Amino acid sequence: MPKKRSGGGLSSTQQAAKFLGVSVLAGAVMAGIALPAAGALGLAAKGSVESFDELPANLKTPPLSQRTTILDADGGQIATVYSRDRTVVGLKNVSPYMQKAIVAIEDSRFYQHGAIDLKGVLRALNKNAQSGGVAEGASTLTQQYVKNVFVEEAGDDPTKVAQATQQTLGRKIKELKYAIQVEEELGKKKILENYLNITFFGQQAYGVEAAAQRYFSKHAKDLNLQESALLAGIVQSPSRYDPVNDEAEATKRRNTVLQRMAEVGDVSRAEAAEAMKQPLGLKVKQPRNGCITAVQGASFFCKYVERIFRSDPVFGKTKEARAKLWNQGGLTIRTTLDPQSQASVQESLKDHVNKSDKVAAASTLVEPGTGKVLAMGQSKPYGYGKNETEYNFSVDAAMGGSNFGFPTGSTFKPFVAAAALEEGRPPTQEYSSPYDMEYPSPVQTCSGKPWTNQGNDKVENEAESEVGPYRLEEAMAKSVNTYFVQMISDIGLCPVVKMTDNLHVLQGNGTKLPERPAIALGSVGLSPLTMASAYAAFASRGMYCTPVAIQSITQKVADQQKSLEVPKSTCSRAMSEKTADTVNTLLRGVVDSGTGQQAGLSGRESAGKTGTTDERKNAWFVGYTPNLSGAVWVGSATQKVKMTNITIGGVYHAQVYGGDTPGPIWRDAMTGALEGKSVESFNLVDLPDPEPDRGDEDGDGDGNGNGNGNGNGNGNGNGNGNEDDDDGGNGDENGLTGLLTNGGTDGGAVPDPTFSIPEGWIQGNDNGGNNGNNNGGNWP
Repeated sequence: MPKKRSGGGLSSTQQAAKFLGVSVLAGAVMAGIALPAAGALGLAAKGSVESFDELPANLKTPPLSQRTTILDADGGQIATVYSRDRTVVGLKNVSPYMQKAIVAIEDSRFYQHGAIDLKGVLRALNKNAQSGGVAEGASTLTQQYVKNVFVEEAGDDPTKVAQATQQTLGRKIKELKYAIQVEEELGKKKILENYLNITFFGQQAYGVEAAAQRYFSKHAKDLNLQESALLAGIVQSPSRYDPVNDEAEATKRRNTVLQRMAEVGDVSRAEAAEAMKQPLGLKVKQPRNGCITAVQGASFFCKYVERIFRSDPVFGKTKEARAKLWNQGGLTIRTTLDPQSQASVQESLKDHVNKSDKVAAASTLVEPGTGKVLAMGQSKPYGYGKNETEYNFSVDAAMGGSNFGFPTGSTFKPFVAAAALEEGRPPTQEYSSPYDMEYPSPVQTCSGKPWTNQGNDKVENEAESEVGPYRLEEAMAKSVNTYFVQMISDIGLCPVVKMTDNLHVLQGNGTKLPERPAIALGSVGLSPLTMASAYAAFASRGMYCTPVAIQSITQKVADQQKSLEVPKSTCSRAMSEKTADTVNTLLRGVVDSGTGQQAGLSGRESAGKTGTTDERKNAWFVGYTPNLSGAVWVGSATQKVKMTNITIGGVYHAQVYGGDTPGPIWRDAMTGALEGKSVESFNLVDLPDPEPDRGDEDGDGDGNGNGNGNGNGNGNGNGNGNEDDDDGGNGDENGLTGLLTNGGTDGGAVPDPTFSIPEGWIQGNDNGGNNGNNNGGNWP
């Protein structure tokens, strides 16, 4: 009787006997005999090993996960993403050398036996008994394929992977039954094809096509003899035989495969010997997986697309279902990204803000009337190193952005104006607009419970010279805080909330705006995508369209392509055409032959608004043409950097304004994006001129205007006028001193800045001096 080992385990003979018992069992299974609950072979009791007959009849083969390709609107590749880097190919697209090599080394009797190779089992049994351990396995290529199916189904769940590969009798029995089914249903050629596509070849490469690309930068159909032998040898242990990290070990393994191919007659011994002399000939192509590899700085847009896919119910009712579809891959996603616009945005950001600066910049462009996101970029690249970030500053928190968005300053004021116009207030609406005042109280809300100023909070204009009364056009041009607080008090908070709801303006954390008068001053945090989309409604004459980033998706399943449903933009009327046209007139840009190149977009009508927040922690420019809307934000994601005495993009700023940093970024991004595109015009409205009886508004620029309408505009530009309600600073605006010294053709001063200033902001007229210099002009 065989003796046990000193450690109490089975002796070699006992191990062999047990192995033989399982093998005989396998033979019985092949004959269709049901597995008994207990029997002469001493198998485990029923309950620990599942009855063979009780196993499901069919192996559920999940679609093989493959790489997903993300394309721009023109079909150019942005990035590839994958859980498994795999491209499924038919057997006809696999080199004959590769087919022979994998069979020779993994299962040389593949074409002679059924699902289970009893001869191979006995050979392995004998060798293992002689070695005292497990020196050789007996799994057929079909059984290996079945095991790989279990692993594929487990996905990236380590627990499920462990269960799929555990060395238990129960798993082996399941593997055997399914192997029989597969042999009967698929046949040898299809099993070989499936095996070559599913198996792991190391270096993140799943399947022979990905492996050929990874190690040799060629297609699987083009592999030669020695290349095929190398790949076939890797399969047994991808880490041990990794040719990239251990060339010597990989060479030995390759030569073993070549020798085996000669032994079974796949190649001559001379051919094998010659191939063994050849170097490995690696031409490694590095894995390029994920949005971090996206071209043209489109990594953040790429992640935005992935977030949409993982969150939109159109791709699955549950989070798990959507994740499974994404990880399965095989998708070709054509997006809305316009390569021209994206390149322009990235170039503009690069020109104006360095990635090492204390602050960052983000820019997003949206197409009015369709909601298509055409470009999305930021100054700090996507990544995890120094001066990199994984946060997308252009979007809300749910899409991978800032937790709360960024306060917008005066760029919010057009929403208030639009709400008032919708309520019937005329574009000539006038309020007393004192320099400072307590917030009016009470103010009506949507709930019916009025907001009250319990803390006696005050609001003031930036400059003491900003004293009303003002009408809407001038108040918008000068961003007079008290004017818009009085306007919101007049119409109530509910119309403003209704307008922002129509424009889908939500805080960065996804919540609705608070009902308090301070929202008129841009105190809440919003994202650039939200702002660009909302302003696009002005450009499209009041029609708001939800942002959309995906145009179409096809999925490859086996050899078939199928189309998937994708989210569509939903367009709805946010305001009347008249209201939108009036806002456009208020915000239209200055574009003439003398100043258009510097002040705005050459040869195009444009409109926009600047914004700068408390302590200059955020600066904005949001603007648009009839066919493109864009928002630019500059600031610190942590909201801890005050942009005073700061260098951005190599340019020193005593104080940052919405016009001198975001403005030029917007101008350059829009210019490049619109190059070669159609030139369109706004539908402007006639805004009645005020009576020419206010000396501080005439065209002579010194605050003592004569109203002569000669457009000389001789102001010194050194007044305390501000870029915005809370912009701070003096009239110099870092080299913008005396911008109002250029006379306007219609009387009154026309600015000559380096960014687009709406023509209606600082506008002369035939009677002279509407919005003249006012001692240097208060910048919007």
